[in-house]
Amino acid sequence: MKTDLTDTTSSKINKALVLGRRAIGTPAVGMVLTLVIVTDEENAYDALKAANDASREHPSRTLVVIKRAARSPRDRAKARLDAEVRLGADASTGETVVLRLYGEVAEHAQSVVLPLLLPDAPVVVWWPVSAPADPANDPLGSLAQRRVTDTYAAEQPIHELTGRADTYTPGDTDLAWTRITPWRSMLAAALDQVVCEVTSAEVEGEEFNPSVELLAMWLADRLKVPVRRSTSQGPGLTSVRMESSGGPIVLDRPDGSLATLSIEGQPDRAVALKRRETAELIAEELRRLDPDDTYASALRYGLDRLDDEAKVTAPQVPVAAAAETKAAPAPAPKKAPAKKAAAK
Repeated sequence: MKTDLTDTTSSKINKALVLGRRAIGTPAVGMVLTLVIVTDEENAYDALKAANDASREHPSRTLVVIKRAARSPRDRAKARLDAEVRLGADASTGETVVLRLYGEVAEHAQSVVLPLLLPDAPVVVWWPVSAPADPANDPLGSLAQRRVTDTYAAEQPIHELTGRADTYTPGDTDLAWTRITPWRSMLAAALDQVVCEVTSAEVEGEEFNPSVELLAMWLADRLKVPVRRSTSQGPGLTSVRMESSGGPIVLDRPDGSLATLSIEGQPDRAVALKRRETAELIAEELRRLDPDDTYASALRYGLDRLDDEAKVTAPQVPVAAAAETKAAPAPAPKKAPAKKAAAK
């Protein structure tokens, strides 16, 4: 069931939700949380599709906030709210309200969203693109227990990741961190199978991928060893190699689907490590609403510290050997034997 409301208010939207539930025969509200998606018109369809797929595991009221840019000064001065209310088959297992904000009301989106939140239910705000610099202090982010961003969608992902560390507040998380959950689980399970001491590690992945940096910082933070970051053609993360007292431990995934786990003294094993869709990532984040302390610790480890330790542990040519190489004279040409020279 779909209801379109033009130039409306939050009160009228709530009434449309009640009437819609009665019309489809489900007067009770069976939602477990409110998911607020803040996006633009271009990315709204993909974000809403992912949220609808995730709602099969977490029935929720989904509020999609789209701030529409006005073309003329007259339109910018006029505030208007349009809404699209979806229930039943049109909203998967939850309720969906698409809010389009025009004019001055776009600057006060929290006043529109607040009356539509489910009472006594947790709130999660997700920015698929163009997340604020400080999500916790954003007017919409301040309403939520959890704030989900995605640095992979930023123009400068690594710079964005550094900013996330500076403004981190308990409850913040990022889909770049969620993407490496299977990698972290597999590496932890591999270390549980052997008794050894890890001395160094190397993480390989495509350039400008924040998940690679986060995995490297997580390893450095948890293992207290130097970790080097190297670049590959991707897709995403391609390999992790840990040097240990018992031999190398390698998790290699060249094709983005099937990985090979190699441990010294054991046969190689093929493990499923497929790249996941956005719906799976959002569903994972909605399973826990408490602060992620492990993410906070890895994020605060710092990219600069990671680079500095890698430089210190990088192999270098000894100074004495380099000096000898420079000082060594070029080999002299061979002289002809004396007899042959005399004959000539």
